[in-house]
Amino acid sequence: MTTFLTRPESPRGAPKPVLSGQRSLAELVTIRVFLIIPFAALAAAVPLTWGWGMTWVDLMLAGVFYTVSTLGVTVGYHRYFTHGAFKARRWVRAMLAVAGGLAAQGPVIGWVADHRRHHAFSDREGDPHSPWLFGTSPLALARGFWHAHMGWLFGRDKTNIDRFAPDLAADRDIRLVDRLFPLWVTLTVLLPAVLGGVITLSWWGALTGFLWAGLARVSFQHHVTWSVNSICHMIGERPFTSRDKSANFWPLAILSMGESWHNSHHADPTCARHGVLRGQIDISARLIWLFEKLGWVWQVRWPTPQRLARLTKPGRTAMAGR
Repeated sequence: MTTFLTRPESPRGAPKPVLSGQRSLAELVTIRVFLIIPFAALAAAVPLTWGWGMTWVDLMLAGVFYTVSTLGVTVGYHRYFTHGAFKARRWVRAMLAVAGGLAAQGPVIGWVADHRRHHAFSDREGDPHSPWLFGTSPLALARGFWHAHMGWLFGRDKTNIDRFAPDLAADRDIRLVDRLFPLWVTLTVLLPAVLGGVITLSWWGALTGFLWAGLARVSFQHHVTWSVNSICHMIGERPFTSRDKSANFWPLAILSMGESWHNSHHADPTCARHGVLRGQIDISARLIWLFEKLGWVWQVRWPTPQRLARLTKPGRTAMAGR
């Protein structure tokens, strides 16, 4: 059975180091390739092919791959592997880890370690991607926004897996999925090209599928996820008590599959639903609900009125959503 640890300690009781060294030159180059090439494709695709080079097939493929891989991150990487919001069958765990890998946001073990570190030190020294690390002046906030959004990915520090994700590092299935991350990235950009070519019976369909549903979709997806790190720690509503500056930012709710209800999440990290108030759309929570009905997951940590009441700031009234 998997256990979920945020700040594991050494056998002697002393906390293990937060960092485990620095990324190698090869790792830094790989990260830059994963970040820059999809963004360059997005920047080139919009002016060159918009209106005539994009088809309904491209939109359909981009929508399917975006939905599957984003839910792999939100339900799998985040709510399940990082926070243990539910328990899942072995094949579901593997499926979620693979689906998350299709988002090209990094191998599952490293992603989880970084995010657990984020919660352990949220908006304080040690947080890998807080926008508040450089001060509150306009210049400092601009620098902080860049750092939180994507600048932190260019740093050399490596989060210590032994401290923040020893449970996943000890899991044979997850280690295998983690090692195969280059395969998932390859598939996430090549499968849309293959499907686009087969559906349209043309090389042009393969090219636009690769460009739009592959590279451009990955880049757009990156920025939606990074916006939760940056925007959702700077702007929005804070109805619940948390020790950081996390906020609910409704414009991102659908694209992020419910992740932008970020203040709710930081107030109650292990909760399976982030959009806990009435009217807050949380697609990820609906998928977990469906999996629970099918018997694929269990012991789901749903919000309760009593817990919401304890977390709600004085003077506010929490009305749980459905």
